[in-house]
Order: sequence, then C-alpha cells, then structure tokens
Amino acid sequence: MKVGLLDRMGVIVKSKVNKVLDKFEDPRETLDYSYQKQLEALQKVKRGVAEVATSKKRLELQRARLEQSINKLDSQAREALELNREDLARVALQRKKQLELEIEGLNQQIAELKAEQDKLSAAEKRLAAKVEAFRTKKELIKAQYSAAEAQVKINEAVGGISEEMSDVGMAIQRAEAKTENMRARAAALDELVETGTLEDLTVSAGGKDEIERELSQMKGESEVELELEKLKQEVGVKK
Repeated sequence: MKVGLLDRMGVIVKSKVNKVLDKFEDPRETLDYSYQKQLEALQKVKRGVAEVATSKKRLELQRARLEQSINKLDSQAREALELNREDLARVALQRKKQLELEIEGLNQQIAELKAEQDKLSAAEKRLAAKVEAFRTKKELIKAQYSAAEAQVKINEAVGGISEEMSDVGMAIQRAEAKTENMRARAAALDELVETGTLEDLTVSAGGKDEIERELSQMKGESEVELELEKLKQEVGVKK
C-alpha cells in the first residue's frame, strides 16, 4: 500500500512539474537551442575531418621528402659505380631500400587516413543536410507558433473589448432609462402647472400672479356691468 501511494504521489508531482515547465517553456527557444546543439555537433565532425585531412597531408609531405631522398640515393649509387666505388653504391642502394619500405608504410597509413576522411566527409554531408532540414522546419514551426500566439492575443483583446462593450451597453441603457424618467417627470410637472394643480413658483415669485388674477377679475366685473347697462338701454328698462 505504501509503495502504491508513493508511486501515485510521484506521478502527481511529476505532472505538476510538467505543467509548470510547460507554462514557462517557449518552444521557439527550445527549437533554437536544439538547432545550436546540432550546429555544435556538426562543427565537431568538421573539425574531425580537418584533423584527419591534416594528418594525411603531413604523411604525404613526409612521403614526398622520402621520395626525393630515394631519387638522390639512386643518383649517388649510379655515380659511385661510374667511379668504380661499388661499396658506396651498395650503401646507397641499401639506404634506398630502407626508405622504400618506409614509403610503403606511409602509403598504407595515408590510404587508411583517406578512407577515414572520406567516411567523415560523407557523415558531415549527411549531418549538414539534416541540420539544414531541421533549420527550415524550425523556422516554419516558429513562424506558425508566433502567428498562433498573436491570434490568441488578438482574441483575448477582442474578448476583453466585448466584455467592456457589454458593460458600456448596460450603462447606456441605465442612462437612457434615467433620462426617460426625468423627461416624464418634467412633462408631468408641466401639466400640473398648466392645470393649476401645482403652482409655478417661478411665475408667482414676488406676488405678481395674484395681482394679475385680481386685475383680471376686476376687469371682468367692469365689463359685465357695462354689458348690463347696454341691455337695459336696449329693452327700455328705467333706472
């Protein structure tokens, strides 16, 4: 039971760690890092090819010097025989033979180094092709990731704007409702003032409205009296 519990805890911890790492990992940086490592491996192979080629060239130069020495000893042997110095000619030919044996050994080593150089050169070309293919793929994936990342940011921004516009819309609705209520209230007050139910304080300020009503009443009474006298005259009513 304890072992099973520890295993489950280990799995949970690993999953949590993976989630954290995944959150902070930028695949573009990971791809660039992998590409850099491949370039370093390719450089090592190139250095290996260069080292083998240098070693082969060094042996080839040594062989060339031995060949020059052989040619010189051959000339010396001929010259010694012409001078009736067979002993010297024999010594020269013995040295020549030793150098020829050395050249045979060098030829074998040079052949082995050449085979190794060819092998490494072929490996270098294959690796270089793979690295270049990876670079192309890497740049494509990075471009796709950057485009997707930009799209996500745009969508998040649009989502934020939509939420803000929703709040603004509700605020506008509330403002419009309050405005309509204020208009209705103002219209109702105007109606009450016009019907006399509610006194217009702006008009009655300073007592002007009462005076005007009294003057109008007196004027009306005077007109009634004049009209009455006129009727009396028409019908011949005596005073």
